[in-house]
Amino acid sequence: QPWGAGQPPQNGGPEYGGPEEAGGRGGRRLRTAFSAEQLSTLESSFQRQRYLGAAERRKLAGRMRLSEVQIKTWFQNRRMKLKRQL
Repeated sequence: QPWGAGQPPQNGGPEYGGPEEAGGRGGRRLRTAFSAEQLSTLESSFQRQRYLGAAERRKLAGRMRLSEVQIKTWFQNRRMKLKRQL
């Protein structure tokens, strides 16, 4: 079951329990449901700078209770969205 709204999984592990829970698709991760507050914070960070360094990513991840990978992926996806719009 996806854990959304910035709540980490109970065991601190990946977002899925294995291929069986991910619909048998070979370990595909579940979609993260960001809260409105998290999206607002991510968007404002993106407006300031489109690329985050490792230090900024760690700081933002810790403050938002998300993993660095989630932050990195969100920024990648947001840059692609901007590219499509332009």
